[in-house]
Amino acid sequence: MIAKIKNWRARQQFTPGRLGWVVNPFYFARRGLHEALLRLLPELQGEVLDVGCGSKPYRSLVAATRYVGLDYDTPLRRAAGVADVYYDGGIFPLPDADFDGALCTQVLEHVFTPEAFLNEINRVLRPGGVLVLTVPFVWDEHEQPHDFGRYSSFGLRALLERAGFEVVTLEKTPTDARAVAQIVAGWIYKLVCARGRWVNLGVQLMVIAPVCFLGVVAAALLPRNQDFYLDNVVLARKSVSRSRP
Repeated sequence: MIAKIKNWRARQQFTPGRLGWVVNPFYFARRGLHEALLRLLPELQGEVLDVGCGSKPYRSLVAATRYVGLDYDTPLRRAAGVADVYYDGGIFPLPDADFDGALCTQVLEHVFTPEAFLNEINRVLRPGGVLVLTVPFVWDEHEQPHDFGRYSSFGLRALLERAGFEVVTLEKTPTDARAVAQIVAGWIYKLVCARGRWVNLGVQLMVIAPVCFLGVVAAALLPRNQDFYLDNVVLARKSVSRSRP
């Protein structure tokens, strides 16, 4: 039973279900991303590159014939042994036009040279290749000091187009009171973060979970606001006329 609870809690961190708000302090952000990715990831077919793959949390959602995880090279990531290929933050050690699709989730804000980074993704995609990209708009500073930017929908679209992509869809998530509740929940979590597993769990159950519940209620009662949201989720295609950057 304990093992089942641990496995359920682990799943709630990136693919949270309807009760994930009980144990996940970032429930609304992760839930919004998961729902959007469920709609978009079927577009990724064939050979797929996961850029900044981390623990490959969305691997099971991609029906790829070949799935390659690329990550920034650090001793910690090497020790984890999850990525298939490592790079130094510049040129990807991969051939031109080697993939049909690419996935990049919550990585772009940690890249100091976003145009060069997107150009690299474009380079390794075949003409017409698909990119599914997520990036925060409203969020706290995290993974300091390697947190370099936030992107509005307009700025993100401009960056992608300059890198040779055509934006097919751009979703904002969530666009209601859940975004406000998530900011409050994240603020509370940061106050107690790293003070101990049991302290974090107690605060989650007694303070953050009620905030999340109120967010659900408020979202049902209050109007949406398309200008205030947590994350951008984009489906883009490499232009067939794109030449190598």
